[in-house]
Amino acid sequence: MTVSLDGEIRDGRHHMQVRVYFEDTDAGQIVYHANFLRFMERGRTNYLRLLGTNQQALLEEAQNDAPGFAFVVRSMTIDFLRPAVLDDLLDVVTVPQEVRGASIALLQECRRGDDLLVKAHVRVAFISGGKAQRIPKSLRLAMEGPG
Repeated sequence: MTVSLDGEIRDGRHHMQVRVYFEDTDAGQIVYHANFLRFMERGRTNYLRLLGTNQQALLEEAQNDAPGFAFVVRSMTIDFLRPAVLDDLLDVVTVPQEVRGASIALLQECRRGDDLLVKAHVRVAFISGGKAQRIPKSLRLAMEGPG
């Protein structure tokens, strides 16, 4: 079975595996807290990449509707519950919770097997031309998933 580097979307939840390398850890070989933010950023990026059946067409349509668009983190609440250590295989889970006009709320988790290590509530804003803009319909529908 081939596993995509971008992970996969199952039941509306994006799953992406991350191996903990030496560079991710502190002197005690425990993952440095800020690196969980990097893992979750990759999860959000890959979730967006995998949305829709034709991601390139989806992103081109969004680009036409809102030139120079980007998603930026507006707010994040994070709980560090358990440590991750060198060589752990983590599952970074991203779940859309609420899609609004110009933002999306996501739940993100970093898990090791059944153990929940880190949990974050993230609000990401959609901007174009330096200002908050409505998320283009094509992108919004892809994030909301099948009804």
